[in-house]
Amino acid sequence: MKATNTELIDDLIERTQSIMNRVQELSKLTDQQLNWKPNAEKWSVLECIEHLNRYAEFYNPEIAQRLKQAKSSKTGRFKSSWLGEYFAESMKPKEKLNRMKTFTAMNPNQVQLNRSIIDRVLNYQRELLELLSQSRSFDLQRTKTSISISKIIKLRLGDTYRVLIYHNQRHILQAEKVVTSMSEMINQAS
Repeated sequence: MKATNTELIDDLIERTQSIMNRVQELSKLTDQQLNWKPNAEKWSVLECIEHLNRYAEFYNPEIAQRLKQAKSSKTGRFKSSWLGEYFAESMKPKEKLNRMKTFTAMNPNQVQLNRSIIDRVLNYQRELLELLSQSRSFDLQRTKTSISISKIIKLRLGDTYRVLIYHNQRHILQAEKVVTSMSEMINQAS
């Protein structure tokens, strides 16, 4: 991916705001609807949202720390690394989502959840918007972050944002598909 820093950040801010709007729509569901699952292996709406919280708990502080250490030096363009492009494209939401194995620590399946996780995800998304705004003053190529699966692998900050935000979109889409599945099941029963 090639874009100006401004284009990339503007796009990611827009995506994050959309995620927040969609979470707020999901928050209108009842507790029973939020916890409904199509089957034992699939996630409920709350499990999808909790999964986002678990990633935010790693990435928000990681990005904040890297921004504190970085020197302010704005460049005009961002170019994705081959690894960053690979990870971002694999996370990008598609009509037919490819299934991925979730790391145990990030898997909320079979955990007792309540709607307080919705407030947490919205707070994490607000933090992410603030980090994106701060990043306008930094080189999105030279500033690098660790990734959740390995402290050794580093991605360019622009790629880290893309992976994280595409991942968030992917799981909000998954949550919305749970709602659709629930509606279809209710309609069939009627």
